[in-house]
Amino acid sequence: MLKELLDTNHCFKLVCGAGNEDVEEIKRLVYVYAIAGCRFFDLSANEEIITAAREALDLAKVYDAYLCISVGIKSDPHVHKAVIDSDKCVNCGSCEEICPQGAIHYGKVKKEKCIGCGRCWKVCSRAAISYISEEKNLDEVLPPIVEKGIDCIEFHAMGPDEEEIFSKWKYLNDNYEGILSICTSRGQLSDEALVDRVKRMTEHREPYTTIIQTDGFPMSGGDDNYKSTLQAVATAEIIQNAKLPVYIMLSGGTNSKTNELAKMCEISNCGVAVGSYARKIVKRYIERSDFWTNPNVLNDALSMAKPLVDSVIA
Repeated sequence: MLKELLDTNHCFKLVCGAGNEDVEEIKRLVYVYAIAGCRFFDLSANEEIITAAREALDLAKVYDAYLCISVGIKSDPHVHKAVIDSDKCVNCGSCEEICPQGAIHYGKVKKEKCIGCGRCWKVCSRAAISYISEEKNLDEVLPPIVEKGIDCIEFHAMGPDEEEIFSKWKYLNDNYEGILSICTSRGQLSDEALVDRVKRMTEHREPYTTIIQTDGFPMSGGDDNYKSTLQAVATAEIIQNAKLPVYIMLSGGTNSKTNELAKMCEISNCGVAVGSYARKIVKRYIERSDFWTNPNVLNDALSMAKPLVDSVIA
């Protein structure tokens, strides 16, 4: 059971991206990280993606892994997709160069690869990039996915819209009996408001059936240093000080330094969720056309992935 993995306090979760619906990329990511020792995978709420992840686990001969799907609200950046205004775009290439997902080519966005990180928007000098929300309709996507069997649902409870947050949270509680995860950050909330929201969301749930994923700085994990992961640890400390009967999982800017910094700061946690950095370090290998046929490619990918996983589970 997933709870047994969380109770070890050495859980590494690979975040494939709530908005990442590139089926082949997901299959390769899950395959590499499963062999590297990861046993918890965060996926888009998409049946094709879940199927691809299970195929990868079968290929890796890993049968004790757990799958989590992520859903959000309209203001959640994880479910945003970039849109480029062709009338304003001058094809300077800045957005294509900075996109960590390789989702932009010649002024066009591949929606299935975009994760809404916002980096392209920041570098666009022509204000040609905006975002649209593609949050999932829970009534449509969850029933068939839950029926097929998943181990966790993660809800991205970010932003100020309390009515939408608590409405969707109620739906999840009413329609799913397993472990729920709340991915949240300080963002637009004060520390007190963050704790108050988490308390209200968990007050009627059984102890230790909820993960609080402390998203320090969402989708910022490009570098492997203490500064990048500082906010994840700081946000975890806020939740830890509230002394709630929940699992704490660090995320947002996480990397191979996260667990070490958490221990230095005496932060108790069930594990670390790594997304941007985990995907970045294997990107060059999983993009290769000979990924499935050249064993050297897998070995090179594992040489990057395994030390990262070991930094949490070892």
